[in-house]
Amino acid sequence: MKGSIRVSAKTLDDAITEALIQLGVTSDRLEYEVIEKGSAGFLGIGMKQAVIEAWKKEEEPEVTVEDIIKEEFRAEKKPEAPKKKEKPARVKEETKEEPAAEVKKETAAEPAAAKEEPEEAAPVKKEVELAKVEDQTIEAVSQFINDTLKAMNMEVKTSASIDEDGALCIDMEGEHMGILIGKRGQTLDALQYLANRVANKHQDGYVRVKLDTENYRARREETLKHLAKNIAHKVKRNRRPVALEPMNPYERRIIHSALQSDPYVTTHSEGEEPYRKVVVTLKR
Repeated sequence: MKGSIRVSAKTLDDAITEALIQLGVTSDRLEYEVIEKGSAGFLGIGMKQAVIEAWKKEEEPEVTVEDIIKEEFRAEKKPEAPKKKEKPARVKEETKEEPAAEVKKETAAEPAAAKEEPEEAAPVKKEVELAKVEDQTIEAVSQFINDTLKAMNMEVKTSASIDEDGALCIDMEGEHMGILIGKRGQTLDALQYLANRVANKHQDGYVRVKLDTENYRARREETLKHLAKNIAHKVKRNRRPVALEPMNPYERRIIHSALQSDPYVTTHSEGEEPYRKVVVTLKR
């Protein structure tokens, strides 16, 4: 295959990650063929590395139903910020009285602030006060989830609780939960979005619903933190920026938070939803 590379690593996942970095693409733009699956051997004896042949995919990624649902949800929840449009006018008025040096400092700070994306500036919007979850809301959300999963021919047991932030948490147990989670949690996120819509139709105030199964949320967070550290190491070693695969705002915040104290690399987001992704670059 033209433009393909051969990569070897201890495991197949490590080989795929290395191929993503070398080709400078995200996972949805990568195609590969497994040459050798690799094996751990016995006590390290006879260990074989995994080998793959990888190349870039030419066609554009297809937008899934889950992506459309999440994009609609973010568009509805995104707050308006009319004050930002007034800042340039205020700067012009201050230039009449202030020295030129002070004006330059303010205008230089403005673009930097504009680059920060609101959904990643803070993990949780503290100013939004969650309403107390009523019993009828818990019952409605649980009934909706059970009916939806029953229509999918899935036998799932649900349990509801209220976390320390006041959000309604629904945990699901059953067989074949991987189907419910979906690729990178997209199916679980889509169902969570629908559950939020149901909850907020049954009572006044804002209610947040969190869905989880098999401790996926915590495991995904640990995976992303580990990925962030590995990517940062690659950036330091190769001195080249690396773009991660497209992620939702919650997962991008995890990457930003994991590397915000690193003295050698910095992170920012690029692209439009649902293909917005984190880019890790070396600090100058």
